[in-house]
Amino acid sequence: MSDVLSLMDQWGPEKVVSVSHTRTGMKGVLVIDNTARGMGKGGTRMSPTVSTTEVARLARVMTWKWAAVDLFYGGAKAGIVYDPAGPDKEAVLRAFARALSNEVPSEYVFGLDMGLTEDDAAIVQDELGDRGTAVGTDAVLGGVPYDRLGITGFGVAEVADALLTRVGLPLRGARVAVQGLGAVGSAAIRRFAELGATVVAVSSVHGALYDPHGLDVTRLLSLHADSGDLAIKEYSGGTVHPLGFELSVPTEVLVPAAIQDVIDEATAGTITPRLIVEGANLPTSAAAQRVLADRGIVVVPDFIANAGGVVAAGFAMDARYSAFRPDPESIRATVSTKLRENAVLVHEAAARRGITSHEAALSLAQDRVHAAMRLKGRVPR
Repeated sequence: MSDVLSLMDQWGPEKVVSVSHTRTGMKGVLVIDNTARGMGKGGTRMSPTVSTTEVARLARVMTWKWAAVDLFYGGAKAGIVYDPAGPDKEAVLRAFARALSNEVPSEYVFGLDMGLTEDDAAIVQDELGDRGTAVGTDAVLGGVPYDRLGITGFGVAEVADALLTRVGLPLRGARVAVQGLGAVGSAAIRRFAELGATVVAVSSVHGALYDPHGLDVTRLLSLHADSGDLAIKEYSGGTVHPLGFELSVPTEVLVPAAIQDVIDEATAGTITPRLIVEGANLPTSAAAQRVLADRGIVVVPDFIANAGGVVAAGFAMDARYSAFRPDPESIRATVSTKLRENAVLVHEAAARRGITSHEAALSLAQDRVHAAMRLKGRVPR
């Protein structure tokens, strides 16, 4: 069990709430990290391996992500210890929502993360009897279904386009490898294909699919819609390799869009992309980031690259009690503008100061959060 007190530093967490329910076996945790710039807002994940430390790390990422895109919410995250493929998913989710009724929606609003879908957001709203308790619901319910709209993956590709151009390479015709074929990865390869890039590798839990001449993204996504992650094996053409192979293929753009901690110092010393765009949260270690910077590989940090979801969540938060449905094209336009500008800003700051892009992005976010903490009297003026 994590020592919660050991997780606390000058930024947070401000509150950690652990809950359980005997009949369903539900166990879960909510971490509200820092609310200096606004109430806690972040996704909720469901996994049999969720831990308090994991959720706290992700809550901190949300603090920096909201600040980096200059939107006024605070970092938070929730996690439920349960297999999302289990037979009692709905009962467990309802028990978790009920247990947090003191905090939701006044201090935290449910969002979507690994293991939960738009339908699950609707279940939370139903259980708590309040449209304001969760975002990410289907458009039928007046929500912004940003996973189905592919907003985060769309933003990842937009960032890649902006930064690759910045280093003197057009995205059109560039080779792209994407780790992960979930909501982020699948939307990213769709947008990469629209922008003219050549997607040469994608992966899922079933392995890494590789074709140096380029994959047929339309056909692959069609298979994925029917078969999920098994599309990797069902696709005719290319070769299937062990998971992790996709990180090492010759490519201009690499997008880790699956889980955290996949590029360590050793891997960073051998991979050869010109640009890494972090679609997943926390995919690179600090040591790896330094190696990549020393090798001249440009990295767009997670809370800059995958912030499309939080921009969409900002629209969704505004729409929770509205009778009017937000326009997806307006959301995409805002995501493209904000993320492109932020990515270039961080890249230039890193180059100017001789630091890694993660250090530059963190400095930007921390300055904004600290200013809010100072103005509210949470730190000395």
